[in-house]
Amino acid sequence: MKSMSAYPSRRSMVVSTGGSVATSHPLAAQAGLQMLAQGGTAADAVIAAAAVLNVVEPMSTGIGGDAFALVYDAKSKRVTALNGSGRAPMTLTPAVFAAQGLHTIPLNGVLPITVPGAVAAWESLIQAHGKLSFAEILAPAIRYARDGFAVSEIIARGWASAEAKLRLHQDAARIYLPKGKAPTLGQRFFQPELAKTFEAITAGGAESFYRGALADRIISALERDGAFLSRADMAAHRTEWVTPATAKYRGYDVYECPPNGQGLTALIALRLLEGFDIKQYTAQSAESLHLQIETMRLAFADAARYIADPAITKVPIDALLSEDYISPRRALVNMHAVQDVHAGELPISNDTVYITAVDKWGNAVSFINSLYYGFGSGVVAGDTGICMQNRGACFVLEEGHPNALEPGKRPYHTIIPCMVTKDDALWASFGVMGGFMQPQGHAQMLVNMIDYGMNPQEALDAPRYELLEPYAGQKTLALEHASAVQEQLRLLGHDIVAAEVGGFGGGQIIVVQDGVTYAGSDPRKDGAAVGL
Repeated sequence: MKSMSAYPSRRSMVVSTGGSVATSHPLAAQAGLQMLAQGGTAADAVIAAAAVLNVVEPMSTGIGGDAFALVYDAKSKRVTALNGSGRAPMTLTPAVFAAQGLHTIPLNGVLPITVPGAVAAWESLIQAHGKLSFAEILAPAIRYARDGFAVSEIIARGWASAEAKLRLHQDAARIYLPKGKAPTLGQRFFQPELAKTFEAITAGGAESFYRGALADRIISALERDGAFLSRADMAAHRTEWVTPATAKYRGYDVYECPPNGQGLTALIALRLLEGFDIKQYTAQSAESLHLQIETMRLAFADAARYIADPAITKVPIDALLSEDYISPRRALVNMHAVQDVHAGELPISNDTVYITAVDKWGNAVSFINSLYYGFGSGVVAGDTGICMQNRGACFVLEEGHPNALEPGKRPYHTIIPCMVTKDDALWASFGVMGGFMQPQGHAQMLVNMIDYGMNPQEALDAPRYELLEPYAGQKTLALEHASAVQEQLRLLGHDIVAAEVGGFGGGQIIVVQDGVTYAGSDPRKDGAAVGL
């Protein structure tokens, strides 16, 4: 494992033999490590971290949102996928939006609220792969919610940017804007209502959240706000264990959760990119970036057309990853940006948190939990402290589209964990947050590590590109610290805009070699990698 970094975060890898945890806040990473120290598994660790993140990074994640996971079982050497996404309310139809003169689903308010799948996903993951109880796992989150925590630097900035949104809803403002303002750096923040909600989950599990007294409180509060989510919608929710989507990249097996998640986008891009000798160009060169960008643009075009809820619409995963499909798509890429990008024809026949953990037995979990946009819908369910997601905004209202809104359907999902094996042995568990940045981040991390030999921390530190509005087929992209190649990329046909500070997602990576974990944490977040 190469030790030195060419990039400026000055962080070194966290190297350990007893297991590692990496996520976007130090308190959450420590909570996960505490589970490992108590004899818990990687599954116990990621849920403890996710619960703490609900408290300390409330704009990004929580039990009002959804979750996905990839799990590597060291005994069987198998990777399985957990789909913890919720479905649209049964009474929410396109006619509701037409009656209000809406052509798209709004980001705020009750209309984009779907069933929150996180709690059921947490319980399913613990039951299948954990050793500890809900009470043990949620104890750190309950303590921080009840006793308070000091708001950290980057989270304080994100909180402040959401003040206007939070003021739109009475309970959101009451809980998340103490004294009418977002808490500032170092201010102690308390969430006693959320602490009581977590305590109810430790006592009654997911049953209480979806079919018990807690469900009644959530729905009663939402009904007062005019939400379409019902008790029947909550009671009908189920988490699913599914087969991962997978593709090879230069001898490594890359795993993503299958649709309705967008992980397929990353796999298509990697399959396209594998046909190019990218190592002939230096890392961060205009030529290397161009090939990555163009293959990603083609992948997004395919994703926009084909990714949807597979329970409603058949998604042709194998066909999209086949050489028969990939080869002619790859031939569209040359050393000038394609003007118009469209999905291929198959032959007939926004804020998020990411957590990864590896335990002492060699099991790993790649886990992601999100409210979608900052503070989700901006709606808090009464006195439960639960901020509800706005994931329904990912549906489209175009009749006949694979991702069109239908009652009981799961929306296109942006949150995607990733896992990589080499000869059936775990090699890496990682993720990159940030809406449609996520598949772009997955591909960039793998190019950095596999093609250019970077270590996990170096791969995270390296400058990134981000395609903006990738589903519109645009050539517009933002570059991070890229003045040296900016003009060269313009000559290759790309439209470059000024980069936003704090953009480009935030990632966490653990690589495993010979029983040793090498963990990195993104300097773009407040996070940390820790190990035993």
